[in-house]
Amino acid sequence: MADILITGAGSGLGRGAALGLARAGHHVIAGAEIWPQVRDLRAEAEHAGVTLDVIKLDVTDPADRAAARRHRADILVLNAGVQEAGAVVEIPMDRIRRSFEVNVFSHVQLVQDLVPPMLQRGAGKVVWVSSAVGIRTRPFIGVYAATKHAIEALAWAMKGELEPRGVRVAVINPGPYRTGYNDTGVEAMSQWWDSSTALLDRPDFADFLQHQRDPREMVEEMVRVIPADHHPFRTAWPEELRHQLREFESQVWDETT
Repeated sequence: MADILITGAGSGLGRGAALGLARAGHHVIAGAEIWPQVRDLRAEAEHAGVTLDVIKLDVTDPADRAAARRHRADILVLNAGVQEAGAVVEIPMDRIRRSFEVNVFSHVQLVQDLVPPMLQRGAGKVVWVSSAVGIRTRPFIGVYAATKHAIEALAWAMKGELEPRGVRVAVINPGPYRTGYNDTGVEAMSQWWDSSTALLDRPDFADFLQHQRDPREMVEEMVRVIPADHHPFRTAWPEELRHQLREFESQVWDETT
């Protein structure tokens, strides 16, 4: 059984995966962003009879990252993230910078902190949790998609860099699941969007939010893939999503301006 450190385990898919991996017998270090999430996750694990090592890990906090370095990680799961909806032409720059800081830069720092011991051992695994929009960009979530595109590039580069030294790299691309994450990303736009000054009309996300899927199937797939020795580099789920992503990539090549 592996020592698995997962970021963003305080809620959503990360929380479900952390509990599921612990239930499967792995030693899971579950990083939650804020103390209330830490206490809540510890209580849930105790209630479920699951042994789970929950730590405070705000990936943007140097002290939290330093504390995370004290833990051995055979598998590092980079799952924490924020989502901000809004048109690229008007979303505030501070929101863009924060999105990249959380989703990309802070995780690269964790890679640089936690992967060197894997290289010394000649074994380990890094799993980047990307998104369907890491491949298939949609209007009004371009900033979030850009952070996930960056993750795709980093993961592919790391695969070539690390696998000759025994450290495997993979990505997981979830589709739309009903965890509250997408709803929060949409609602966050309300903090700055003003109809009286907006350059573009605010889109109606209602249909998208109403047709999100049950997250249990995605959690089960993450629990299967994260510790597995052999699986594809990319795990896109649900299964039909893989075909949609391939069709989108073909569309981009054929699209005209």
